[in-house]
Amino acid sequence: MAIGFTDLTSTVRTPDKGMTKSSSPTVHKIQFGDGYMQRVTEGINPIKESYQVSFSNRTRTDIDDIVAFLDNKKGVTAFNFTVPDTNSSGNEKTIKVICESYNLNWINGIASTVSATFLRVYEP
Repeated sequence: MAIGFTDLTSTVRTPDKGMTKSSSPTVHKIQFGDGYMQRVTEGINPIKESYQVSFSNRTRTDIDDIVAFLDNKKGVTAFNFTVPDTNSSGNEKTIKVICESYNLNWINGIASTVSATFLRVYEP
């Protein structure tokens, strides 16, 4: 599969180049009085990942389809999102994400832009 996701019209939606991935481990820390600190990761999937994606200067029809897909998921239903990964066969991996918010920018009567943050979730 190509980088991106498949929308309700079965069209693969590929984000613009420059997609950003942010990662941060969830760590529980205990600081002791003598300067000693104990650290341990929390949970079985301790790395939080988010992806900043945008779909710029697309036709209004394409943007309407992307927005309809995100609206359909309501910020709670996970969907497959394929990302670059040179450690995987085919240099891609598919993960589950949710989209809790997105921004729509109407450029003119012909083109629009959507930017969104996808949060990785660990579900079957």
